[in-house]
Amino acid sequence: MRIGFGYDVHRLVEGRKLILGGVQVPYKKGLEGHSDADVLLHALCDALLGAMGEGDIGRHFPNTELRFRGISSLRLLQNVATMMAERSLAVENLDTTVVAEQPLIGPYIPQMVEKIATTLEIPAGRVNIKATTSEGLGFIGEGKGIVAYAVVLVTSKSDIISPQRSRRPLR
Repeated sequence: MRIGFGYDVHRLVEGRKLILGGVQVPYKKGLEGHSDADVLLHALCDALLGAMGEGDIGRHFPNTELRFRGISSLRLLQNVATMMAERSLAVENLDTTVVAEQPLIGPYIPQMVEKIATTLEIPAGRVNIKATTSEGLGFIGEGKGIVAYAVVLVTSKSDIISPQRSRRPLR
């Protein structure tokens, strides 16, 4: 088993669509970045790359490359999933948190879960997305940006815990 952690932050700006978890969320601002600036998927890619010992998203998809300009972060996640498959690795589970004062993203979480699960080819039950605010504090509380955190557990495909396999209770 390997664990990976990811973090990302982007500034909110006028004139951009807000994409989170591969879903367009209606809002007056979007996230600034070279790609679609999907802060949630960027944190998730970083966590997966970290679990593989493969650096970070900037190493694999640098913002200096024109071919990544405006790219959907779902495509970046798909590329990371391909890297995992080449190493016979799979996601056991992932847990993420999006920190934003506005907009409220709760209603969009089921769509995000489905897009991530489909892209990673895992059951939706292995994907968890939480949302919180910063209670009005800092640049998040002032509505200037959005932060995302991700933690993943990656196993070799032969070690994946099946939902049918019984587990000993925790003591």
